[in-house]
Amino acid sequence: MEILSPAGHWEAMVAAVQNGADAVYFGVGDYNARRGARNFTLEELPRAVAYCHLRGVRVYLTVNTLLTDRELSGAADLLREASRCGVDAIIVQDWGVVSLARAVAPDLPLHGSTQMSVHTLSGVEALGKLGIRCAVLARELSGEEIAAICERSPMAIEVFGHGALCMCYSGQCAMSALIGGRSGNRGACAQPCRLPYAMDGGKQGHPLSLKDACLARYMPELLRMGVASLKLEGRMKRPEYVAVITQIYSRLCKENRAATAEEEETLALAFSRSGFTDGYWRGRKGPDMFGVRPEKAQDPADLFAQAKAAYDREDLRRIPVDLTARLRAGEPSSLTVRDEDGNTVTVAGAAPQSARSRGLTAAEAEDRLGKTGGTTFVCRSVTAEVGEDLYLSAGDLNALRRAGLEALEEKRTALPKRRSCPTPSLPEAERRREAPSLTVSVMRPDQVTAKLLAEEPAVLSVPIWLWEQVDPKQGRGETLFSLELPRIWRDKDEPWLSEQMEKARERGYAAAQVHNIGQIALVQRAGLLPRGDFGLNIFNSFAVEFLREEGLTCATLSFELRWEQMRDVRKTLPCEAVVYGRLPLMITENCLVRNRYGCRSKDLKGPCAAGHGLVDRRGERFPVCPAFGCRSEIENGKILFLADKPEWQRMGLAYARLRFTTEGAEECAAVLRRYRGDGGWAPDPKALTRGLFYRGVE
Repeated sequence: MEILSPAGHWEAMVAAVQNGADAVYFGVGDYNARRGARNFTLEELPRAVAYCHLRGVRVYLTVNTLLTDRELSGAADLLREASRCGVDAIIVQDWGVVSLARAVAPDLPLHGSTQMSVHTLSGVEALGKLGIRCAVLARELSGEEIAAICERSPMAIEVFGHGALCMCYSGQCAMSALIGGRSGNRGACAQPCRLPYAMDGGKQGHPLSLKDACLARYMPELLRMGVASLKLEGRMKRPEYVAVITQIYSRLCKENRAATAEEEETLALAFSRSGFTDGYWRGRKGPDMFGVRPEKAQDPADLFAQAKAAYDREDLRRIPVDLTARLRAGEPSSLTVRDEDGNTVTVAGAAPQSARSRGLTAAEAEDRLGKTGGTTFVCRSVTAEVGEDLYLSAGDLNALRRAGLEALEEKRTALPKRRSCPTPSLPEAERRREAPSLTVSVMRPDQVTAKLLAEEPAVLSVPIWLWEQVDPKQGRGETLFSLELPRIWRDKDEPWLSEQMEKARERGYAAAQVHNIGQIALVQRAGLLPRGDFGLNIFNSFAVEFLREEGLTCATLSFELRWEQMRDVRKTLPCEAVVYGRLPLMITENCLVRNRYGCRSKDLKGPCAAGHGLVDRRGERFPVCPAFGCRSEIENGKILFLADKPEWQRMGLAYARLRFTTEGAEECAAVLRRYRGDGGWAPDPKALTRGLFYRGVE
């Protein structure tokens, strides 16, 4: 199992490498999920890769953000350069970037980011069929679930081992984007989960601020279950922090043991939020997982000074080598150098001369050749075969050693032979001129009324766990009834989901809303049409075309796009956009209602059935709705409303979605009539927002 360490900039990379990292991950410029880190420049990239490869460390480049069509050209240049200079893999989120990477750098391995929200074996298998080499699992999985996936996975599995936890599933958070215009999906998260909130108007606290994860005591289990890579988080942290945590986890991995109390204390001293949590690993969620870091918390000066002094010398990570020299009369001297990775080089030097007095002994030659100080190498063994009465000067022996080590360095940092291809053009697609058909999604069965169905929405999406309470036979005209699959589920849920899809199809449901790459095959096997929903984060033309090739019949564009960006996406699939409703800010593994009141899921009159909400420091209330699997979905405090704006009808969309969450039955029908242009419903202006429709995100 490799220890994968963060490298927010050059010094942090050195700290990670010198303290035992097997691999490092970092970003270049703005094409990564930590735009706030110093990151690397394109000019630094080849030198950084060479530094790591010389010392036997793999390099993974993070290109794990959502990109617009205009950004794809620059990303293509980065991908080609990453491939050329030997980056071992790139970590990707955007399906369009997956398609782009395969086109411009076909030999560059891909790893699926945790931002892809992969949390089931079916998701891992879907990535495997796409040629992705490693799946970075969602951080919310338990150790038992990870072990089950590892046992049957067709690819390498990476697990999050240490560092800050997001409250929301990675790739599904829009809180920072919708509140402040800073998209977590584009590396600009403002961390609103660390702010105080009050649940249902109660006492203010930090119900979204999770403690940092720490799996140091579970190293033997991780090794046994076959995890390929253990990721340590911290690209925004100081290099001294990187040094401390890398050293400890590297030592634990090599020694196949759990952390001692002293090592756990050192990890907490380096950084923690009221201590650590292993709640997800143990499958035990709840209030104990949450904590904050004091505003005036000080870094451990002595610990960090000691760590910095050690890695600054850059002599902690040296490569053992074996040297074999041959000095014979009448031929050039030769030196063969071998490293522990199986690399071997042989170089020639000056020919030895006849000795004028005493000949050079083998011991003297070995002593001179073994002096590798000041280099990246350390001599493990040296053997010299020296003919009788021969002499070779100290300078010539030094030159022979330097030549051998330089040749080995060159071999260890040799660039791979990889193809580099031109950037493909955006796919061709005719722009639809007519206004989009209206579709509706509901959260409760009582929102589906005769009045709503009388308006004949093109599609009516119903949560799969409620399908029996909404009969497609009640529909009129050409309304297509679709099942909304959960954004988050588990392997154990898939038999039930498949069974429900098949039963619903027999009842008259014809499609299913897909939020995750792992759901496409499930939907197809159930005989339903897979319609791509917002959980897929479709951000550009390549992503639309990619998902068309994967079998989607429709694609919902990300609501983080401005309307002009939606308009300009090449729609090789019928495309949809949400134009009304509360937009989802987070979906959380921790149920906020349960954390506050205890579990009431079996009591329909309890908190799970009532209207709960988080209130922020400014008094804004964010409804908290129940989600599949005893999870929570936090909705925006304001409702996206665009009925009075013409642009939503001019974007070339096939469908425009009205997303009903907290609305009453009468209000749902009234909103639909208003968007048709023949209703008099007037919303409260104070409760409305234009969302990101005009302003977009960073």
